[in-house]
Amino acid sequence: MQPKLVEIGRHPERAVPEEAPSILAAGLVAHVGFVHQGVPHVIPVNYQYDPAEPSSLYLHGSYDSRMFQALVEGARACVTVTIVDGLVFSKTHRFHSNNYRSVICYGKALEVEDPAKKASIFDAMVARYFPGRTAGRDYEPATRLDLDGTAVLEFQIDAWSAKARRGGPKGPHDDDNSFPGSCGVIWLRQD
Repeated sequence: MQPKLVEIGRHPERAVPEEAPSILAAGLVAHVGFVHQGVPHVIPVNYQYDPAEPSSLYLHGSYDSRMFQALVEGARACVTVTIVDGLVFSKTHRFHSNNYRSVICYGKALEVEDPAKKASIFDAMVARYFPGRTAGRDYEPATRLDLDGTAVLEFQIDAWSAKARRGGPKGPHDDDNSFPGSCGVIWLRQD
């Protein structure tokens, strides 16, 4: 089931809801926002996402973390993944920016307890972060001790929004070759 779409307020022309799965699949770090004991937190974590299972994102962490404690207690959370593709520089201060793709997901998490499912998630996660690496050939598969010692949460995505900025600088003088200064894009990645 696809998550419900959340309307984008600022720069709605940058909405790319159809790209949410590919952005989540390409990202490397998820920032998990939640409130624990009345205090807001944002924690960066590794994660696993497969577009074939669009409403589930798996978070890797520690049983002792406040994130794990808050989420297994049922706290609603926000998970954000951002990919910076390029740094955009303009001839005008205000129009410096960056090209990016981002997804904000809303939902709740459940603990993954089944050892076979955890092992499968770990193997898929390694394969996503390190394409071509295979358990048993390139590294020792997760042991029962590894599985018991590492928390995995299935973040169930109820709703999401995806947004992207693409292109060059948009300042008032950026197309004027007679205006002093420089402008352009420093590309960090181009998928």
